[in-house]
Amino acid sequence: MKYDGAIFDLDGVLVDTARYHYLAWKELAHKLGFEFTPEQNEKLKGVSRMDSLNLLLETGGMKDRFSQEEKEKMAAWKNCRYVASISSMDSSELLEGTLELLNKLKARGIKLALGSSSKNAPLILKSTGISPLFDAVIDGNCVTRAKPDPQIFLLAAKGLGLPGNRCVVFEDAEAGLQAAKRGGMCAVGIGSRKDLPSADAVYRNLPQFPLGDYFPRKSRS
Repeated sequence: MKYDGAIFDLDGVLVDTARYHYLAWKELAHKLGFEFTPEQNEKLKGVSRMDSLNLLLETGGMKDRFSQEEKEKMAAWKNCRYVASISSMDSSELLEGTLELLNKLKARGIKLALGSSSKNAPLILKSTGISPLFDAVIDGNCVTRAKPDPQIFLLAAKGLGLPGNRCVVFEDAEAGLQAAKRGGMCAVGIGSRKDLPSADAVYRNLPQFPLGDYFPRKSRS
């Protein structure tokens, strides 16, 4: 099937900022008196900031210990630590094949959107130099429901002026893939099949993605 739009998650798909998120959450956990491992951090992939905080607190056995106001302060503290880390990002943080794939899609007339739960997505796009390539950017500031709810991808498709079934979503998290499927979109997983069971297809990284299978060149009239 031929598609007309490509919607990308950000962290773990286009850029490598996952480690910055993890280090900030780990530092918060240490302040609260417990350890937070990379394996535990996997559950936070593709999840909103407040939902991630609740999962972190649940990991530390502190799920019901804090008020909403206290949780908001913790989330804000974590975000400050994260923003401080990513403020010096540049194009070297783009994952392998990112710029090449985006440029090839643009050359074929494919509309591009970002669908990321990160509220810092615009800053990251600007810092890495890929902001001009996107026709629509939907981030954590635009949505009220977190993945696996399809809201973020439905808004991205709307921003491109396309129905969901004309779009391919690129995700590295199971929650994001479920959101794509619920939105009626083709769900492409970036990573390993065992971690991404809802994907229509899984590729280890962007360079392995068979562009022509999804976005064939338009025939000239």
